Amino acid sequence: MRPPEHDEELDASGLSCPMPLLKAKLALHQLSPGQVLKVIATDAGSVRDFPAYTQVSDHELLHTFSDDNHFIYWIRRGKDA
Repeated sequence: MRPPEHDEELDASGLSCPMPLLKAKLALHQLSPGQVLKVIATDAGSVRDFPAYTQVSDHELLHTFSDDNHFIYWIRRGKDA
């Protein structure tokens, strides 16, 4: 599957939990509803954090990808930030 197109990109590489998620929340707030944020993280805790956050928020986790060193998420902003 090809990754979704994105409107903004946040590189949270090198940041420890909870900073990747907190920075993503701030970045999503800056987007308009329906826009997509691509987040790049190196913190293994993000594998748990991003799906849990999108399940309880109005945002949608569109796609995830990981390799040996990076965890990448595409999140569509919901109507409520």
